[in-house]
Amino acid sequence: MLYSHFSVIIKVCVVIPFFCIFLCCIAVMLQIFASQRQFLDISRYILFAHMLINDTLQILSSVLLFLFVMGQVKFPLLFCVPLLFVSTGTFQNTTLILAAMSLERYVAIFYPLHRPTSWRSDRIWIIILPLWFISFLFPIIEFFIEKHNPALDILSSNMLCKATVINSSPIQGLYRLAVNVLFFTVVGVIILFTYVRILLETRKLRQDRASVSKAMHTVLLHGFQLLLCMLAFTSPISETLVLHKKWPAEDVAFFNFFCFMLMPRFLSPLIYGFRDQSLRKHIGKMFHLNKKILNL
Repeated sequence: MLYSHFSVIIKVCVVIPFFCIFLCCIAVMLQIFASQRQFLDISRYILFAHMLINDTLQILSSVLLFLFVMGQVKFPLLFCVPLLFVSTGTFQNTTLILAAMSLERYVAIFYPLHRPTSWRSDRIWIIILPLWFISFLFPIIEFFIEKHNPALDILSSNMLCKATVINSSPIQGLYRLAVNVLFFTVVGVIILFTYVRILLETRKLRQDRASVSKAMHTVLLHGFQLLLCMLAFTSPISETLVLHKKWPAEDVAFFNFFCFMLMPRFLSPLIYGFRDQSLRKHIGKMFHLNKKILNL
């Protein structure tokens, strides 16, 4: 019993600092987007800002679910389901935004002067809104696939808020697997297509070689970000590897949650944000300004 309480405290003390650091970095980047008008006039920065917002919602919902499970907090289905929808929907939306960012680089390279209307900065919402709609549509469908117990009162029946508890039927598990495979396959094909097309057409373009090379590296980075997201599906492998060591199930679940869910979400936007020269310059200025204020 003492070990169990100590283990929960350690896990919370590990997750919360990372979460706070992540929120600080995201807040700085979003503050830059809000204060620097030039970023809102470029489609790829608008898409990146949406990825930051999406990943913040994903991390926030995941950490809340983690804390509720750690504390064995039970509450009605009415409050649990929306939280699970946000967690699942934003997880899937990350991959779609990565695909959109890769396609934006493709459009910028191949159609620099005659960019399609939907890819212009003032119309990019035509691309963004369907991504959010599709991402949240699938979790809703999953929830209603299986008939739930009619005796279950959504207001008074308290339960542990976990996806395996709410969506526990085999058909829902199969549906969830099929959707994840579909999302990651489609996005992987899009990223591979854009990278290969830019690579093959490099010699034919009359544009600056440096900008084309930068676009290739950006698309390659999106592929790396996708691989980070796919780490979430390696949980069964780690569970199998540590099974013979007889580790507590809750410790294995935390290891998977921290290493394969949280860390990729921490690293993905930060790598992209700090890699960008314009963003990095403004981030440096902001930290330098804050340091001066603190020294006053």
